Amino acid sequence: MTESTYIEAIHAALEEELERFPTMVILGEDIQEGGVFRVTDGFLDRFGPQRVLDTPLAESSIAGVAIGMAQNGAVPVAEIQFADFSFPAFNQLVSEAARWRYRSNGASGCPIVVRMPYGAGIQGALYHSQSPEAFYAHVPGLKVVAPATPHDAKGLLKAAIRDPDPVIYFEHKRAYRLIRGDVPDEDYVVPIGKAALRREGGDLTVIAWSMMLHESLEAASELAAEGIETTVLDLRTLAPLDRDAILDAARATGKVLIVHEDNISGGLGGEIAALIAEHAFDYLDAPIRRLATPDIPAMPFSKPLEDYWLPSKERSAAAMRELAAY
Repeated sequence: MTESTYIEAIHAALEEELERFPTMVILGEDIQEGGVFRVTDGFLDRFGPQRVLDTPLAESSIAGVAIGMAQNGAVPVAEIQFADFSFPAFNQLVSEAARWRYRSNGASGCPIVVRMPYGAGIQGALYHSQSPEAFYAHVPGLKVVAPATPHDAKGLLKAAIRDPDPVIYFEHKRAYRLIRGDVPDEDYVVPIGKAALRREGGDLTVIAWSMMLHESLEAASELAAEGIETTVLDLRTLAPLDRDAILDAARATGKVLIVHEDNISGGLGGEIAALIAEHAFDYLDAPIRRLATPDIPAMPFSKPLEDYWLPSKERSAAAMRELAAY
């Protein structure tokens, strides 16, 4: 094992897969210079301009070119500089990439990975802070992952690159240099579609992903000192959902809190709540609760407002106490 930051794990995954697959190509805005977050730093010198491609500021073309490359034998990994900028590429991803296997009657897939740095907590304000995972998790044909730890960031990215179908890979900007953890030195993958149980307790269950996992785990540790024991489930994959893990975690305690950074209306938490209500209703001892961001048009720049907007450890702990006492 080697201790790595979240961003180091992503860098290592890309580097190792570029070495593994001679046909792998990475493309995006400014990535020859390392990208805005320096994820691809050094790749141009090592792999050359034929495999590390700078693109125009045109997200639709980034996605479209990646799709075309995939149909001609390449293994493209496209970077959208900020997830907020992915909407010009939405038609390419939803109408083309997601439907490729279906429209070909299973004869071929569209093996692309689209990396999307996302999320708030760095004062990125309204065009650099969105959490649009629900848009993409809604689309049949797209796989969507959102790792929370360096171990999973590396393993899920490797799995995504080796997957024969399109994968949207959400990497949290705030986690890049904040989150550290052990990463295996040997080659490994984290299977897409499998959640991870991060903590076990009998009083309530929290379901979260990405940065909200860490807020939830800190809150769970705080509540443990008060005698409240919490099960914490890290989804890791948002499409397809690990239905068995979600239902097992819900049934284990009968009280469920879903925490996510996207706004509450139409967020993925509603789908998870519906799944539990439909298939584990008899096990519930309290209404399913959601803790998410308010329904406002965009993230504010002001640090106090951003802190208020996000489901923090303190807000998570308060919601967990209320649910445990129900």
